[in-house]
Amino acid sequence: MHITPLNHEFVGEVSAIDISVPLTPAQVAEIEAGMDRFAVLVFPDQPLTDDEQCTYSRNFGELEATLIGQMSKPSERRLGPVEIGDISNLDASGKLRDRDDNRRMYALGNRLWHSDASFRTTGAGYSLLSARVVPGHGGDTGFADMRAAYDALDETTKTEIEDLITEHSIAFSRGVLGFDNYGEGNADKVRPVRHRLVRTHPVTGRKSLYLSAHIGAIVGWPVPEARAFIRDLTEHATQPQFTYAHRWRVNDLVMWDNRTTMHRATRFRDLSEVRDLHRTSIKGTGMTAEQVHSMVAG
Repeated sequence: MHITPLNHEFVGEVSAIDISVPLTPAQVAEIEAGMDRFAVLVFPDQPLTDDEQCTYSRNFGELEATLIGQMSKPSERRLGPVEIGDISNLDASGKLRDRDDNRRMYALGNRLWHSDASFRTTGAGYSLLSARVVPGHGGDTGFADMRAAYDALDETTKTEIEDLITEHSIAFSRGVLGFDNYGEGNADKVRPVRHRLVRTHPVTGRKSLYLSAHIGAIVGWPVPEARAFIRDLTEHATQPQFTYAHRWRVNDLVMWDNRTTMHRATRFRDLSEVRDLHRTSIKGTGMTAEQVHSMVAG
C-alpha cells in the first residue's frame, strides 16, 4: 500500500490496495496511521457493493445509523439499512427527487461546512463516502483541515477558546436554510448536545477546532455574539490554504476524520443529472454531552 500526498498536506491518495476484500491487521493499522497523518484519504478505483463498504468500514469501529434513516419509515429508504447514508438526489423508487422534495430540502444542509453527526453526543469518528454515479459538472466535496486552522490562530484567540463549550443540533444548520420539517416524534433527535470547541487528537496529541454548521450556541455567551464568533472562526478555518476540493470519479472512496476536518458538498446546476454516493460513518468515542456538562458545572 502506498499513500501519495496530494496538493494539501492533509490529503493523501492511497494505491496498491483492494479494500473490497478482507484486510489484514497490518493493513488496517497502516490506514489508521495514514488517517492520523493526513485526516483525508482518497482511494481511487474501488468498485464496492454496500455490503463490501460496510465490511471495510467496520475495520475502524462500530457503524453509526444515519439520523435521516432513523427518522424515516423503511418504505422511504432507497438503500434499506440505516447504516448506509443515501447521499443522492434519488427517491425510494430510484427516481429523481422534485426540486421542492422535503428530503432534498433537508439534504441541502450538506452544502454548509460541517462535521458529521456533531449533533450527537459523541459525533462521528471516520466517515467513508463511495461514489456510484457522479454528475458531469459540480457536486464536488470540499474538506477543511481544522488542525492547521487552529495552529494559525493567534495566541490570544487560542487562550480565549480553549475551554469554550458549544451546542450542536441538526436544527441549527437546517434552520439557516429555512428548513424545519422533521416530522412528528423526532424532537429528541434535534435537541442540542454539547462539545468542546477545541479538541485534542487521542493519538497525535495535536489540537484542532471542532467547528460545524450544527453549532448554534456557546455556553455562557449571548446567542447573537456566539453565532457571530462561530461564523468568524469558520471563515478563518475555510480559507484556501486550509481546504481541498475533491472532484469525484466513479468508484472513488474518500475517508475522512470528523474530529479534525470539516467538509461540505458543492452545488451542481443540472438537476436532471444523478448524483449517487453512499456513506458509512464510524461511531465516535469522544467525550459525551453529559461529561462535558459535568466538566462545565464543576
